[in-house]
Amino acid sequence: MSKVYLHKKRKKRLEEGHPWVYRTEIERVEGEPLPGSLVAVHRHDGAYLATGYYNEASQLTVRIVSYEPMESLTREWFVAKLNACRQLRERFVPEARSYRLVYGESDFLPGLIVDKFEDTLVVQILTYGMEAAREELVAALIEVMQPTGIYERSDVSVRELEGLEQRKGLLYGECSSPITIRENGLLLEVDIVEGQKTGYFFDQRENRAAIAPLMLGWGKRSGIQKADRVLDDGTVASVPVNKSGQEVTFPYWDGATVLECFSHTGSFTLHACKYGAKKVTCLDISQHAVESAKRNVELNGFGDRVEFVVADAFDYLREQVRGQEHREARGQADRRKVDTSVPLAAKGRTWDVVILDPPAFAKSRSAVEGACRGYKDINLHGMKLVNEGGFLVTASCSYHMKPDLFLETIHDAAQDAGKTLRLIEFRGAGKDHPRILGVDEGHYLKFAIFEVRTRR
Repeated sequence: MSKVYLHKKRKKRLEEGHPWVYRTEIERVEGEPLPGSLVAVHRHDGAYLATGYYNEASQLTVRIVSYEPMESLTREWFVAKLNACRQLRERFVPEARSYRLVYGESDFLPGLIVDKFEDTLVVQILTYGMEAAREELVAALIEVMQPTGIYERSDVSVRELEGLEQRKGLLYGECSSPITIRENGLLLEVDIVEGQKTGYFFDQRENRAAIAPLMLGWGKRSGIQKADRVLDDGTVASVPVNKSGQEVTFPYWDGATVLECFSHTGSFTLHACKYGAKKVTCLDISQHAVESAKRNVELNGFGDRVEFVVADAFDYLREQVRGQEHREARGQADRRKVDTSVPLAAKGRTWDVVILDPPAFAKSRSAVEGACRGYKDINLHGMKLVNEGGFLVTASCSYHMKPDLFLETIHDAAQDAGKTLRLIEFRGAGKDHPRILGVDEGHYLKFAIFEVRTRR
C-alpha cells in the first residue's frame, strides 16, 4: 500500500478527529496510488495515523475511512458501517420510516449520502474513493436495508472536482417517483428523479415540528373569547364567541396567519396547518415546486387553508413592505400632507408568522459578503411583515455563514427595521444528521425562532 507522510509543522487536525487531509498538508507520497485507492497516512516521523482513500486531483487529497490499517473497502466493511448507521437512526428517530441513512463523514463514510424513502434508497456518490467501491457499496446496501430499489442522484457538480462525471439512474430493483413518505404524521410526495438533490431535505424534520407553539393563541387579537353556553342537551360548554357575542364556528379561529417563503415541497406549510394555522401563504419562485406543494397540501386535506404564490421571495417581500408603508402614510393624513389621490397599493399584507428557509446563499468563502447582504435583506423585509408580537422563523444552510455571523446579520437587519428580536429557539440539523465535534464543515444548518416587537 502507498504511504502518505504529513508535514511536521502542519496543524494537527487529523489527530483531533478531522477526516480530511489537504494537499498542502502532505510532505511526500511513497508509491504511486491510483485515484480512489487506499493509502496509509503517517506523521513526518513515520508514526501511523489513519487509512484513507486518495485522489491527487482533489484539494482534499485523502479522506479518512479508518484509524486502523486496512487494504480495501469490502462489502463486509460497508455492511458493518451501514448497520451502525441504521441502528443510530432507529434509536433517535424510531418513529420514522424515511430518513437520512448515511451522512458522509459524520457516519465515517466520506463522500457518500444515502436517503431512505420508505423502501427506496437514493444514493449520492460524490468522491473517487466511493466511486471505486461502487459495487461493494450497492451489495452492502441491499444486504443491510433490503430495499425494493436503489436510485442514484450523483448528478452534482462536486463530482467534477474529483474528476468524475455526473451520474443519475436506477442502480437496483424498481423505483417509482414520486414516493409518498410520512413525516411528523404528515404525508408528502417526494420526487426522487427530478427533485432537488435526493428529492427532500430531512435535516429540518425536528425544526418543522418546532413551529407548533407558534400556531395557536391568536384569536384574542380578532376579539374572539371563550364563553360558557348552554347546549341543547342542557350541558354547559365553553365556546368561542366574537365581539358581538355570536358563536364562531370556524374551527381554526385561534390559528396564526403564516407566510412560508422558499416553500419547495411545502413542508413548513403542512406543519403550520397541522398545528392549527388559520391561513398559510405558500411561496416559491419555481412553478414546479409550487405544484409539488399543492399536491402535498391536498394530500393532507389542507387545501381550504392554503394559498399559493409563484414569485421571487425578495421581490414579493419588498412589494408587501412598500404597500404597508404606503398604507401607514395614508393613515397619517390628518397629521401631515399626503397625496390621497394616489390609489392605495394592493400590497401591504402582514402575517403572524413569517418563515424564511432559503437555499444556500454562500457556497464558498468568497461569497460570504454577498450572502450577508442577501440574508440581511430578506430578514429585514420579512420581520417588517410580522404582526406585532408575532414570530420570524428563519434559517440558513450556508456552511460559510457561521452561526455568530448569521445572528449578527439578523440583528443588523432588526436595527435597520426598528425591531427588537427575542430569540426563542436556536437549532441545527436533525438527529439523522449527526456532527463530529471539531469538524465545523458539518455544522451548516442554522434555524432560529424570534419574537418580533417594534421599538417604540
